[in-house]
Amino acid sequence: MRIAHNPGRVAGLWYLVLILLGPLRLIYIPTKLFVPASAAATVDNVRTHEFLFRLGIAADLTGAIVLVLLTLAFYRLFAGVDRGLAAQVVIFGGVMPALIYLVGVVDDFGVLMVARGMDFLSAFSKPQQDALAMLLLKLRDRQNTAAEVLWGVWLFPLAVLVYRSRFVPRFLGVWLGLAGVGWLSLCLTGTLWPQYAATVSSHSQPATLGEMAFALWLAIQGARPPAAEL
Repeated sequence: MRIAHNPGRVAGLWYLVLILLGPLRLIYIPTKLFVPASAAATVDNVRTHEFLFRLGIAADLTGAIVLVLLTLAFYRLFAGVDRGLAAQVVIFGGVMPALIYLVGVVDDFGVLMVARGMDFLSAFSKPQQDALAMLLLKLRDRQNTAAEVLWGVWLFPLAVLVYRSRFVPRFLGVWLGLAGVGWLSLCLTGTLWPQYAATVSSHSQPATLGEMAFALWLAIQGARPPAAEL
């Protein structure tokens, strides 16, 4: 059976690509390059490891495209269950987060301009330039916090579709719903009580792993709506 003939496996593979791309800019690069207490050290690290930082930008650009392709694959898989909910998955899980990816990339390009010492920045002193770069990185973090509301909301219609579908295990639909609650909790905490964000993150991890379980199940088992099996 060719992969293209199994829409569930197509969606699962796109999901795994997204899961592999995400940690590069969200986790690895901040851990490797960013020094929260020192803007100067952070800019020096970005300058020294410019290619790694650019890889993060490339991963985000790729991720924006993959998000749209992923949600379109879900639309193909679940449109027969509920076309309206499937459209919500595309909008909240594909188009809108992809736009936030692209806005975040602009911040990173700004950091690169500072790190490379562009001529027009000579009007600012070195500490001012470093502070500007750190501001752009902080704005990128806040964009991620804002994006978490979409990372959560899109999982609710997807969870309902999975639960109703009968061709995907129902427990995965429940787990996806819990993952949606986890992401919304992270967004709410990061917005209102950021001092507790790390605690909420550690407690919500078992729920958000539902996306990984769902992606692996689709990639391995595949899924086809009943009409496709006739």
